[in-house]
Amino acid sequence: MPAPVLADRLRAGETLFTAWNAWPEPLLAEAEARAGFNCVTLDMQHGMHDAASVMRGVAALARIGAAAIIRIPVGDNAFANRALDMGAAAVIAPMINAVADARAFAAATKFPPVGARSWGPFRAMALHGADGNQAYLDTANATTLALAMIETNAALDALDDILAVDGIDGVFAGPSDMSVSLSDGARIDPRDRALDAPLKRMADRAAVAGKLAAGFAVDAELARRLMDFGYRLIGVGNDDRYLTGGVQALLAAVKRRG
Repeated sequence: MPAPVLADRLRAGETLFTAWNAWPEPLLAEAEARAGFNCVTLDMQHGMHDAASVMRGVAALARIGAAAIIRIPVGDNAFANRALDMGAAAVIAPMINAVADARAFAAATKFPPVGARSWGPFRAMALHGADGNQAYLDTANATTLALAMIETNAALDALDDILAVDGIDGVFAGPSDMSVSLSDGARIDPRDRALDAPLKRMADRAAVAGKLAAGFAVDAELARRLMDFGYRLIGVGNDDRYLTGGVQALLAAVKRRG
């Protein structure tokens, strides 16, 4: 799957699943894609990725035709621009709590007249075979995605206004931080059924705005709930869970008697 096709597939209504990659090893990101994920998210916010590991991870995924998504650190719109220059298919910006946050993020990820992204996508063009500068410029705003994370009370209050920002292609639900914010710091529980209403509202309002609903699920049960609510890009688990879960299942099978 060439990376630029990710946006088209989502807008066509497909439901896609992204691996969540925190460990800065391109071979691991490649293995996650080969195992069956539609794309891989390289996490710079809470994962251990830096600019060099993102560059290598995007390239490793491009070699096998898989799309790379980058979650940038909070407020690092400069790297949002660089991630797209490196060949990312989408960028997730955490803690978009107000319209001003969304506008700054959109400005960094979209070329004029939508935003103010600086020109320099030479690595992206090399990886994905763009047919010259003009061809990339003409298509980049539509084929790369800017996803604003909604994960606080403030963001939920501003949801419709954030969705209305030109250049924001969709919203990305963060249930863990949402549970902390909605409980005023009393608990962390991304599976809390009290989140169902705001999570469904996010998907419904995104659909009304003609934009994408995406989100993170810590496990398969939450992923299925997000699918039922109308989410079409879903991060499931993370590389620590994939590795430890696989090892535990293997050892349990080896040790099983009878």
